[in-house]
Amino acid sequence: MKEIHKDGAVGRASERAGMDRKTGRKYASLGKLPREPVAPRAYRTREDPIDEADWAWVEDQLRGAPSFEAKTLLEMLQERRPGVHGDGQVRTLQRRVRRWRATMGPDKDVFFAQQHRPGEAGQTEFTHGTELGVTITGVAFAHLLCHFVLPYSNWEWVTVCVSESIAALRRGVQGALFRLGHHPVWHQTDHSTAATHELHDGDRDLNRDYASMIAHFGMKLQDMPLVSFLDGTEGDIRR
Repeated sequence: MKEIHKDGAVGRASERAGMDRKTGRKYASLGKLPREPVAPRAYRTREDPIDEADWAWVEDQLRGAPSFEAKTLLEMLQERRPGVHGDGQVRTLQRRVRRWRATMGPDKDVFFAQQHRPGEAGQTEFTHGTELGVTITGVAFAHLLCHFVLPYSNWEWVTVCVSESIAALRRGVQGALFRLGHHPVWHQTDHSTAATHELHDGDRDLNRDYASMIAHFGMKLQDMPLVSFLDGTEGDIRR
């Protein structure tokens, strides 16, 4: 641009910049250098190939099945109106489908990532094992599984039991810890009847036997210190 301002010779300035004269004239008329960004256009260069009626039909399909891909929708349009829509329209349809999902689509599920650290927590739960179809001498074996897992490493231990009792929970946790060779800081479990009982107000409280067992193994309950019942004190361990 400096060379152009010197003597107005676009051709000579273009040659010194190593570009074609036509390109030099283009940037001289714009008054901008090649490296300067050009504002994106806010207008269409050609008519939208998907008219309002077809787009209304596409929207109806998306409302019924929001997971439809643009390519599938285009194929359906081609079957619905043969010869009207070509394969080259898929990019246009993809843009419009993305815009529809962002502005009109169903709400996305919100997930909060959990951070697990080694040795921090162990989790125990009961799950039904009857659906596995295990039989003994041809008779279905109805049973539960006491499942212990370290969420950081996914190390697991399972014991077979017949009910969600404190004895079954004790056997499952003890077997896992003996096999593991150490214990995590926290122990977490669901509201099974082995660990909790219902209060009059509908809330749940921890069972003493469960709290004593966790204290015996040197662990803590959830994110609160264990309350010891060995000295006869009542402590608040409500969740």
